Amino acid sequence: MSRSGAGEASRVTTRAEASRAVAGRLATAGIEAPEREARLLVRLALGLSELDLVTRADIPLTPEETVRLDALAARRAQGEPLARLAGRREFWSLDFTLSAGTLVPRPETETLVEAVLAAFPDAGAALHVLDLGTGTGAILAAILSERPAAFGVGVDLSEDAARTARDNLVRLGLGARSAVLVGRWGAALSGRFDLVVSNPPYIASGDVSGLPLDVRDHDPHLALDGGADGLDAYRAIARQLAGLLAPGGRAVLELGAGQETDVAEILSVCGIPPDGPARRDLAGIARAIVTAPFIP
Repeated sequence: MSRSGAGEASRVTTRAEASRAVAGRLATAGIEAPEREARLLVRLALGLSELDLVTRADIPLTPEETVRLDALAARRAQGEPLARLAGRREFWSLDFTLSAGTLVPRPETETLVEAVLAAFPDAGAALHVLDLGTGTGAILAAILSERPAAFGVGVDLSEDAARTARDNLVRLGLGARSAVLVGRWGAALSGRFDLVVSNPPYIASGDVSGLPLDVRDHDPHLALDGGADGLDAYRAIARQLAGLLAPGGRAVLELGAGQETDVAEILSVCGIPPDGPARRDLAGIARAIVTAPFIP
């Protein structure tokens, strides 16, 4: 359904036919689960619920709807992820707006939130939380939603990401319990926090070009590139933790695959050792490393 396939587009008359045509195009482009994605694109282009699409599949598309669907199908066939097309993504059952300066929140990052809740089981604790590299604010918002007495600060080097995080937190009703700053990790902060969390860039520079198309070409490289060995951000954060953590405070950091041993060593050298093995995600990958309570 593109301008190059104008004849095909002109034959599409109903929602069901549109979905089949888009699925064929996505399959040709090598997109996984093309039928499922086609249905999502039709819903996005036409503003439909799943029920609308199922029960009213025989309704013809208007010319305007055909144009919108054609544009979305073309972008998806070229590798742009669905979340970017929609401009939003769900994380921890919360809805987050995306921007060019933010990563698309990943399901595996919920493992970090789970590790935080396990490390701080008191739901009424008045925690002070610092989220370094906050992006959309997804991690911070998830924690604040589970710990209603907590207050959080998000920091991001990207002004665009910081604005997006602030907007998300306000829209989710968490604006009064949060602040978002622009900065490089925790360098400009003087306060102490019970919890420091981060999903830092952890891809080795030489591996960025080999990432899947939807990540390589559509996620900000600032949030992906972790330096020559992928560990630069961990070194920077670990050096700052002693000045950021309150007595008894902990850090919880997301890990890339195979990084647990190296990050544990980095933390230990800085006097903030991990408190046991990292928490694993559903794929069995060591995903969230938790430090022992900080002793000044």
